Amino acid sequence: MPDVTVLPTTREKTDEEQKTKRQPPYNVVLLNDDDHSYDYVINMLQQLFGYPPEKGFQMAKEVDTSGRVIVLTTTKEHAELKQEQIHAFGPDPLIPRCQGSMSAVIEPAPG
Repeated sequence: MPDVTVLPTTREKTDEEQKTKRQPPYNVVLLNDDDHSYDYVINMLQQLFGYPPEKGFQMAKEVDTSGRVIVLTTTKEHAELKQEQIHAFGPDPLIPRCQGSMSAVIEPAPG
């Protein structure tokens, strides 16, 4: 009788594939305040996220009217980095009373 090798019917996933699949998405949410101008928000979104001015304006308008806007949905690690960059962006030079950066939170994206 010849030797027969039975091959598995499904391929086992590598650790890398399992890690990638398991990472749930997170939203980076910019929070509104009265100490930052539309120009500041548009400029920040352009520099940190590469958004064109039109998209930045739409997001600035949304954060102004609704109090918050999702600026990015990504992995938790990347969301934390973007949150830190928002917090480190600095004060708005157009508003003298402005003391610092805008605030952002990260939260699990609904899925």
